[in-house]
Amino acid sequence: MILVLNAGSSSLKVEVFTPDLQSVVSGAVTEIGGTDGEVRLGDSRERLATATHADALRAMLTALESQSISLTTLTAAAHRVVHGGTILTQPARVTPAVISAIEACIPLAPLHNPNNLAAILALQELAPDLPQYCSFGTAFHASNPDVATRYAIPQTEHDAGIRRYGFHGLSYANMVAEFGTRLPHRLLALHLGNGASLCAIKDGKSIATSMGYSPLSGLTMGTRSGDIDGAAVLRISAALGEDEADRMLNKNSGLKALAGDNNMKNLLDRDDPQAAFAVEHFCYWAARHAGSAIVAMGGVDAVAFTGGIGENASEIRDRIMAHLACFGAPEVHVIAADEEKAIARDALSVMEAD
Repeated sequence: MILVLNAGSSSLKVEVFTPDLQSVVSGAVTEIGGTDGEVRLGDSRERLATATHADALRAMLTALESQSISLTTLTAAAHRVVHGGTILTQPARVTPAVISAIEACIPLAPLHNPNNLAAILALQELAPDLPQYCSFGTAFHASNPDVATRYAIPQTEHDAGIRRYGFHGLSYANMVAEFGTRLPHRLLALHLGNGASLCAIKDGKSIATSMGYSPLSGLTMGTRSGDIDGAAVLRISAALGEDEADRMLNKNSGLKALAGDNNMKNLLDRDDPQAAFAVEHFCYWAARHAGSAIVAMGGVDAVAFTGGIGENASEIRDRIMAHLACFGAPEVHVIAADEEKAIARDALSVMEAD
C-alpha cells in the first residue's frame, strides 16, 4: 500500500491506496501548531494538539494502526510538493539530491515547500527504509513552450527565476489520466475552487496555463485578485508595505473583496447586487482567460471542469460556457478532482521504472 501525504501550512492530509489505486482510507490532522487540533481518519475524530508536522505525522500513523495500517504494511510513501522549479519536472524518488532541489525552490514557494519538506524529513526519521516519492504541482506545465513561460523582462531577472510556472498541475494530470484513451485532442481544462486556474491541454500536455510566477495570477479567485497590473501592485505596496500588500492580494481580494464572501454557494444563494457582480466577475474572467487558452491550442474540442466549484456549481459551468458560445459547442465534462490519486499514480510509475 502507498501512503500519500499532502502537508499544508497548518494541516496534514493523508490517503492510503492499494497498488491498483483504490483508496483504502483518508484523513487529516488540522491546526498544527495550535491548541485546538484534531486527528480525523475515516469517521473517527480525536482532539489532539500537535506542535509540528512531525508530531502530526506520528499522531496520524497511530490513528492508521487502528485501521491495521502500519509502517510495516506500507510499500512506499508519496508526497505533494508545491514547487519543483525548472529542475524537478517529473515525479521522483526522494534522495539527498532531490531534497536539496526542493530546498532550492523554497524562495519560489516559501509558504509551501518547507511544510512539504517537513513531512518528508519527519517520515524519513521514523521509517528510514521506507521508499518515498514526490510529485510536483508545477511539473505538469513544464511542457509549456518558452513563449508561454517567458515574461518580457531583462535576462538577469528571468535567470533569477522570474517566469511563469503554473500550478494545479496534479489536478490536471489526474484529469488527463481519468480520460484515458478518450482524451480529446484539444482540451480546455478548468480547475475552479477557492483557488482557480485553467489549462490548455493539447494531446495530453499542458501548453498554456493561467497561473504564472505564483498562484496569484489569472482568474478571479476566492480570496486572490487574479491578474492585476504590476503598476497597481507597486502602488499598493508603496501605500501598505510589501507584507500587507501580499496579504491583501492573496487573502482579502477576489470574491471576498467583491462581495464579502469567498464561498460560491453562498454567493449563488444571495439576492443582492454585490453577490451577482462577484459571480459574473468570476465567470467573465474565467471565459476571458479561456479564450486565450483556446487560441494557444488553435481551437477546442472539449471543455472539462474540476474542483469544488467546477464539479458542484452547474450554474457557473453554464455561465462560462455561455460566454464561450462563440467557439461553437464543444463537449463538456465534469471530472472529480483527486490530486492524491495522481500522486499515488506517479509513485507507482517511478517504482515500476526503477
